[in-house]
Amino acid sequence: MWNVIIADDEPLIREGIRESVDWEALGMRVAAEAEDGEEALEKALACRADIALVDLNMPIMDGITLIGELRNQLPSCRIVIVTGHDEFAYAQQAIRHGVDEYLLKPANPKELTSVLTRIGEQLEKAREQEKHLEMASRQIRKNIPLLRERFCNEWIGESLTRQEVLEQLRFLELPDRAPSLFGIVRWPEAEGSAAAVVVRPERERQLMLFAIENIMDELLSPWPHARFRDPHGFLCAIVWDAADADPFGAIERAVSRYLKLFVVTHAEPVIGGVETVPAVYRKARGIIYRETAISPVVRRARMYMRDHHHDPDLSLESTARAVGVSPVYLSRLFRQELGTTFVSLLTQIRISRATRLLLTTNMSIAEIAEAVGYESQHYFSTAFKKAVGVSPIRYRKGDAVDDEGG
Repeated sequence: MWNVIIADDEPLIREGIRESVDWEALGMRVAAEAEDGEEALEKALACRADIALVDLNMPIMDGITLIGELRNQLPSCRIVIVTGHDEFAYAQQAIRHGVDEYLLKPANPKELTSVLTRIGEQLEKAREQEKHLEMASRQIRKNIPLLRERFCNEWIGESLTRQEVLEQLRFLELPDRAPSLFGIVRWPEAEGSAAAVVVRPERERQLMLFAIENIMDELLSPWPHARFRDPHGFLCAIVWDAADADPFGAIERAVSRYLKLFVVTHAEPVIGGVETVPAVYRKARGIIYRETAISPVVRRARMYMRDHHHDPDLSLESTARAVGVSPVYLSRLFRQELGTTFVSLLTQIRISRATRLLLTTNMSIAEIAEAVGYESQHYFSTAFKKAVGVSPIRYRKGDAVDDEGG
């Protein structure tokens, strides 16, 4: 039933309207009556009135003011003016407020019934449309993961303009700005690659991939993100607002701990707008291919270094002890597989972290130096300039951003 309120300061008029219409036949009921505009507004809001029959000449709050308040506070309410004012100025104001009908007293019962019938049909049609929209909205929400997957593959494939990317982000309930990280998780067994140590049935492989995706979703849940599989079968995630975090290292450790699977992960920071994401994806994918050839010992050692790079006392000895090998053996593996030394790799990790903090936070140079494991700002600035070519202050101002982007 549609709720109707009758607002008129004359009791006989209210009674006449109430008695002259077969409300039940129209699927309506008189839910409230009021003798002034203020009372009418209060009762209309209380009963969530669908239709208001309003007189213009009422005490305390006149009809035009009441209509304006209803438009603001109960915009779906349909309004019919029933008044003795046959003046063009009143009709103009009523039109501006979007009233549905303007009837003069005494209201003809047939005319009033006809108006209410038409409004009832409009309300019913609007309700049906709302139901269809809600059903469509539920269906879209249900398919959001699939829609995001398709969108992300089009995004990394450079099939969309910048404006289309921003529109799709808004539609898919993702931040309409550049993300902070692009991460990839590769499970070699899923591809049957040479790195796979076990050949599993397809059903089991898919179950394992699903389990990895669940771990990704759980560990990425603190940040807005879109997870999807790229055309190569890699598990990818585009992450917003996570510039200060390393969720993909945590994903790799969790998969190893809970699923006993060997996966390769890499997170590449996104420096630039949404249009840079395809290039970031290609860079991350290239690194992932190279990473797969690295031995588990070196991967564990490097992950330990990334997790503890903030410790000024981090050393080759402590890292080797953490992964269960000798310092000499670990040093040799670094040279053979990475073509670098422990000290050079640690410096690279610390400087890479520092560049991200310089560009994405307001931390002072001294705070960043401490955060990445340097005991003094001077030592950090010297190491940074040697590695990057400019001082941390100049880098933050953008002097080296273009070179970095190349």
